[in-house]
Amino acid sequence: MDSHTHRSVGMRRLLRQATDAVLDVLLPHQCLGCGAIVETAGVLCPTCWGDLTFIGPPHCHACGLPFEFDPGPGALCAACSREAPLIERTRAALAYSDASRTLILGFKHGDHTEAAAALAKWMLRAGADLVEEADLIVPVPLHWTRLFSRRYNQAALLAKEMSRETGIACVPDALLRRRRTPSQGRLGRAGRRRNVRGAFAVAERNREKLADRRVLLVDDVLTTGATLTACARTLLRGGARAVDAVTLARVVDSGL
Repeated sequence: MDSHTHRSVGMRRLLRQATDAVLDVLLPHQCLGCGAIVETAGVLCPTCWGDLTFIGPPHCHACGLPFEFDPGPGALCAACSREAPLIERTRAALAYSDASRTLILGFKHGDHTEAAAALAKWMLRAGADLVEEADLIVPVPLHWTRLFSRRYNQAALLAKEMSRETGIACVPDALLRRRRTPSQGRLGRAGRRRNVRGAFAVAERNREKLADRRVLLVDDVLTTGATLTACARTLLRGGARAVDAVTLARVVDSGL
């Protein structure tokens, strides 16, 4: 690098630093949860951080349900012992609570898309054992009408950030939502399964990409697992070898 080029690079770096400093004054960084001023973009204030419950071992080897006590490696919860889930392994970064709900709704419906990078890193830590074996990352899709009104698919944003961090290919349109299903919010476990039955399909243009691949399925919240299971069934029928899943949060005790 000659002296002129070196000076040009240095000037651009100084200009970028000066621009960032001005923006920090005019548009200070805000906590992803409550909006309080924080020093760095994409972080939580101490109060919001303390209100979250992160999920780690010990948990069910299959579905990721947290255990109160450690029963040893490879242990399964009662439900997974009775019947092996279609999704081989599921992990979640957070327990769904009032605090995580506020964070997720702000990201999902409040246009806080800047949170995706930080949230994806939490998910990668929670699903580190899944990421090591994944061939593809696939998000749970939105129906086109919902995508049009919301303008972005929160699961796709998370999946793309995870792909950027890991280098694992993301196929955001591997799955299609063939019909607009009613909200799952007020449905019980059986109702949720009926609601999403037949709702998903593999995009024909991406079928070859799925062939004999281990897919990491991505969504924001796991409640009963009906949506994730329906997506996994579609992926397996479409040629995937196996499906794991990671979500930002999960309901630990839904009562459903």
